Amino acid sequence: MDLHQLRCFVAAADELHFGRAARQLDMLPSALGRFIRLLEEDLGTRLMTRTTRNVALTDDGAVLLKDARGLLAQADALAVKFRARGRKQASTIRVGAIDSAAAGLLPILLQDFRKRRPEITVQLVEDKTIRLLPKVLSGRLDLAIVRPPESRDRRLEFLFLFQETAVVVVSDQHPLASKRRLTITDLADQPLIVPERRSRPHSHDLTMKLFAEAGLEARIVQIADEKQTIVNLVAAELGVAIVPKWTSRMAARGVRYIRLAASDMNKLPLAAAWSRGTRDPIRDDMLDMLRGNLLRYAREA
Repeated sequence: MDLHQLRCFVAAADELHFGRAARQLDMLPSALGRFIRLLEEDLGTRLMTRTTRNVALTDDGAVLLKDARGLLAQADALAVKFRARGRKQASTIRVGAIDSAAAGLLPILLQDFRKRRPEITVQLVEDKTIRLLPKVLSGRLDLAIVRPPESRDRRLEFLFLFQETAVVVVSDQHPLASKRRLTITDLADQPLIVPERRSRPHSHDLTMKLFAEAGLEARIVQIADEKQTIVNLVAAELGVAIVPKWTSRMAARGVRYIRLAASDMNKLPLAAAWSRGTRDPIRDDMLDMLRGNLLRYAREA
C-alpha cells in the first residue's frame, strides 16, 4: 500500500465515479482502477463494488476512507513542513495561475516583484483551479492565483483580490463585430461556446446567470475546456462566448472582444491561495505586494 493508491481510492470514494475521479487526478480511468485493485489486493479485501452504472463503498471501504483521509492529511502536512524548512535559504518562488490571470495579472505583478526582489527566480505553472489547489496543499506550489472555490479547504488561506470583468468574444466576421458594447439581449439566440462546468465552474455559471438575469435561455452549442480553444472556435464562426477580459491578451486572430453592458453579475472573482500556517518570506513578500497594489491591478481587470 502506498500514498498514491490511497489518493486514488479517496478520489474515487468522493466522486463515486471513476471518470470524474480520474480527471481530478489527471489520469486515465483504467489507471485509476488498476491502482485501486492493487490496493484491494494489498489489503486483502474489496473496498468498492463496481458496475457499469454504479460505484459504491463496501463496509471495509467506508472504514478505510476515514483513516485514509487522516493519513493523507498528515503526509501532506509533513511534506509542506519540510519543504518550508528547505525554502528558508531558497531563491525561487513557485507560483501557479489560471489562464486569464497568467495573461493579465501575472505580467504586471512579476514586473513589480522583479524590481523589488531581482535575486528571486519565479517558476510559473498555468493550470485550472481544481489542479492548482492540490499542488499548493502538497507543497509543489508556494502561491496560486485562482477562482476561489465555493467549498474551501481549511488547510488553505485565501486572499480575495478583485473581480475580473467579462467581455464577449465574437468572430470578426460576425454581424455583432462592429458593436462597441453588447447586452445579453443582443446575444439572444446566438450559439454559445462555454467551458465545462466541473473544471471552470465560475466561467460556466457566469454565462448561465447572465442569461437567467435577462430572462433568456442560453443556447449552448459547444463545450470546450481551454480558453484558447474557446477563442479559436469563435474565430471559426462556431459561436460566441463570454470570457474574462484578460483572455483578450492571448494570441488569437479573427476575433473581436466587445464590452458587455454593466451588470452586478458580470464579474469573475480572483483570489490568491497558499497553505495555512506556513511561513515563507518570499511568498509573504509577494502577498504584501499584491495587497499594496490591488487598486492598480484591479483597474487593469
